[in-house]
Amino acid sequence: MMRRHWLLVGACGWVLLILMFISKFINFSFRIPDYAERREMFVWTFPSVTTKRTAVQWSDKGASQPYILSSVGPSVVEPIDWQSVNEKRLELLSTVCRNSTMWNLTHTTVDKFVLDRIFVCDKHKILFCQTPKVGNTQWKKVLIVLNGMFSKVEAIPENLVHDHERNGLPRLSSMTDTEIHQRLNSYFKFFIVRDPFERLISAFKDKFVKNPRFEPWYKHNIAPAIIRKYRRSHNDDSESVGLQFEDFVRYLGDKSGRQRLDRQFGDNIIHWLTYADLCAPCDISYNVVGHHETLERDAPYILKAAGIADLVSYPNIPPGITRYNRTKVERYFTGISQRDVRRLYASYQGDFSLFDYQRPAFLLD
Repeated sequence: MMRRHWLLVGACGWVLLILMFISKFINFSFRIPDYAERREMFVWTFPSVTTKRTAVQWSDKGASQPYILSSVGPSVVEPIDWQSVNEKRLELLSTVCRNSTMWNLTHTTVDKFVLDRIFVCDKHKILFCQTPKVGNTQWKKVLIVLNGMFSKVEAIPENLVHDHERNGLPRLSSMTDTEIHQRLNSYFKFFIVRDPFERLISAFKDKFVKNPRFEPWYKHNIAPAIIRKYRRSHNDDSESVGLQFEDFVRYLGDKSGRQRLDRQFGDNIIHWLTYADLCAPCDISYNVVGHHETLERDAPYILKAAGIADLVSYPNIPPGITRYNRTKVERYFTGISQRDVRRLYASYQGDFSLFDYQRPAFLLD
């Protein structure tokens, strides 16, 4: 009897030891990947890879300064340090990216078109995604200096910055699949955003009104095509009047109907495509999202986060020039039907939500 008792005790002991051993290899907890913690699946047209994001750390936390965001831009208004600002931006981005009801507005395939937008600085392991009409020219100058072509940004000729054959800035699309994956997994990645409607106004002025870089195809090819399809009242000299902002809004609001024109326009449409279409922020794991409205503060901290603050400076920004201008927005949208404005907002709602820009109720309601 005593022998059976000890055999039973021994058997129980072995069972406990086995269970303890197995428990080390089993994890019963499940988590949704969090953008702010830098873990997310990278959607790729080739075999998929997982991009690892390293949180931005500061070697000198005492340098953090109070940070107040514009009430018409991101909704965070309390004074906080920039690292917290960036973490909140990434947390919001992660939340919106996981919202299945907005999936078609926030996700895109990471194909050659997207990779064409991303410029590479191998020397300092940096990837910068170009989002036109938000101060990209200055960031390209920063990368040109880092790549060693010029010693300072002020020395770079304006006509060289956008000459991608001569500016020494390789695009991610020019590399092999292995090189692309390696850089997306390990380099510091960032891009800049701006209030979506104010960005569209800037694109319209730059390409169809002023056209400072002398790109005649915007006025002579793209504008007439938009006018023919989207201007409501036509007459003999309709096209000679030139593209009106109302025509532009109607074209942009027709998200599905304009696809044929967009294919015809080619890469010229990058100046008004959504941030989601340009940079795939829900499908590529960026370390930092800067805001044009607070660029005076964002720029130096981005340089610091990328580890290049001692090597290059962002060009001087005139005080207040990047702030949101509601008066200008109201002026441009005056006379445009609420129906057209609502359709435009529906096309760009993903950008408003992903980057915490407030719904422009003064135009929509």
